[in-house]
Amino acid sequence: MSSSKFEQSQGIIQHHVLWSMGAGAIPIPVLDSAAVIMVQLDMLKQLSRVYEVVYDESSGKHLISVIAGSTLTRLGASYIKTIPGIGTLLGGVSMVILSGASTYAIGKLFTNHFESGGNFFDFDLSWAQKKYEEEFEKGKEYASDLQKNDQEKEPNKGEIFVKLDKLVQLKKSGVISDEEFQSKKEDLLKRL
Repeated sequence: MSSSKFEQSQGIIQHHVLWSMGAGAIPIPVLDSAAVIMVQLDMLKQLSRVYEVVYDESSGKHLISVIAGSTLTRLGASYIKTIPGIGTLLGGVSMVILSGASTYAIGKLFTNHFESGGNFFDFDLSWAQKKYEEEFEKGKEYASDLQKNDQEKEPNKGEIFVKLDKLVQLKKSGVISDEEFQSKKEDLLKRL
């Protein structure tokens, strides 16, 4: 394992965990989960570049859904947001941490797999699901720590997360290119 690749991968994971936490804070059920998956796919694309693995978005989507399937059920906290008042508060808090933890786990899992010479087409799914669950537990603490550090630095980051969500929507609708998306995303992430 190259220490340079490892350092790059850790930076990519951290940025995307933060971004996922912002997506998890979106107060609209289902949109938050969709935004988190978009963040995870972008992370996989960037990790693929670092490890010189051919990126395959459809395989990435499939692997995320198969590997994280049991956790997606836990992300049902998104639906708690539909309860007026308290539901938005409780759902948002748990969705933020769970979104970050899921992204952390996916990032760590794919980094380990790519470091061992793997690609999108040679996953041992039973190993991947077990490893994902282990990393997800670590990811909850990691996301919680990031959230605490974030709030200590600058308590009002909601605006940045809203802008990140809008940026995802612009990319998804084809209004901006991948290059513009990456550039704007990096500018916003630097402000976190």
